[in-house]
Amino acid sequence: MHSVNELRLEGRIKTFDDASLKKEKKTTNYIMVILVFITVAAFLISFTLGRYSISITDILNIFISKLFGLKTTWSDTVETVIFNVRIPRILAAMLIGAALSLSGACYQGLFKNPMVSPDILGASSGAGFGACIAILMSFGLVGIQVSSFLFGLGAVALTFFISSLIGKKNNAVLVLILTGMVVSTLFSSFISLTKYLADPNSKLPAITFWLMGGLNSTSTKDVLMLLAPITIGTIPLALLRWKINVLSFGDEEAKSLGINTSRLRLIVIICSTLLTAASVSVCGMIGWIGLIIPHLSRMLVGPNYKLLLPASFLVGSAYLVLVDDIARSLFPLEIPLGILTSLIGAPFFIYLLVKGKKGWI
Repeated sequence: MHSVNELRLEGRIKTFDDASLKKEKKTTNYIMVILVFITVAAFLISFTLGRYSISITDILNIFISKLFGLKTTWSDTVETVIFNVRIPRILAAMLIGAALSLSGACYQGLFKNPMVSPDILGASSGAGFGACIAILMSFGLVGIQVSSFLFGLGAVALTFFISSLIGKKNNAVLVLILTGMVVSTLFSSFISLTKYLADPNSKLPAITFWLMGGLNSTSTKDVLMLLAPITIGTIPLALLRWKINVLSFGDEEAKSLGINTSRLRLIVIICSTLLTAASVSVCGMIGWIGLIIPHLSRMLVGPNYKLLLPASFLVGSAYLVLVDDIARSLFPLEIPLGILTSLIGAPFFIYLLVKGKKGWI
C-alpha cells in the first residue's frame, strides 16, 4: 500500500511529465511551421536572384495574373526567365535536396550509423559511371540521365546481391555496408578509367563538369523525370517511418514487435536508392546533403522518424535551393554545386560533431 504522500508525489510527477510532453510537442510543431515558412520564403526569394533581376512584387503579380487569367502586363523575356528557366531549376533543386536528405536520414536509421550517406551502397558512383559512359558514347541529355539512373540502380542491386551471397544473418548489415564500399570504389575506378580514355578536348571537360554537379541545364522535362521516382520512393518511406523508428533500435527489438526486418530493410534500400539515383541522374554528384541535413533536422525535431522525415524533406529542399542561389549569383561564372556543398558541408559537419552529440542516433 502506498501512503497518501507517495500517491500525491506520483501524481505530481505524472502531471509534470504530461506537461513536459505537451510543451515539447508544442515546440516541435512551432519548429515545423517555421521550416515550412523558410522553405516557402527560399522558393520565392530564388526567383529574384540571378543575372536578370525580378522583384518579388512582379513575381507575385505574374503568378496571380496567370492563376486568374488576367491581362499580361510583362515582357516575354520576363515570362521566359520565370517559367522556362527559374521555375524548373528551383523545383528541381527542392526535389533533389529533399530526396537526398530523406535518403540519408533513412540510411542512417537503417544502419544505425551517423556517418552514413546516400552513396553508402554505391548509388552515386554507379550513377556517375553511367553518365560518364553516356557522355563517352555521345548520348544526348536524356540518354545521359537514363544511363545514370539505371547504373545507379544497378550498382545498389549488385551490392545487395553480393552481400546476400556472402552475408550471414548475424552480420548482414555489416556485410552490406562493406560490400557497398567495395562496389562504390569499383565504380569510382571505372569513372577514372572513362576520364582517362575520354577525348581531352571535348569529352573529358563534359565528364568533369557533370561530375561536379549543377542545375544550369535543368528543364521542365527534368522536373517531370524526377517526379515519378521521387514520389515512388518517398511515399513508402513516409508510410513506414514508425517502423524505421523501431528498426533503428536493432533487429532483435524490431523482431520482438513482429516486424520483418529483412523485408523492411529491402524496402528502405530500394526507396532510398530510387531517390538517390534519380537525383544524381539529373544534377550530377552532389555530396554532403544526405549526410549533414538529417543531423541538422535531428537536432531540430529529435530522432523520431515521424517528424524527422518531414523535417529532412523541408530542410533539404530549402538548403539546396539556397546553395543553388549562391552558385548562380555569387560570381559572374556559375559555381558547380558539388564544390559549394563540400565547402559548406565539411566545416558545418565538424560543428555538428562538436555541438550536436545529443542529436546522434
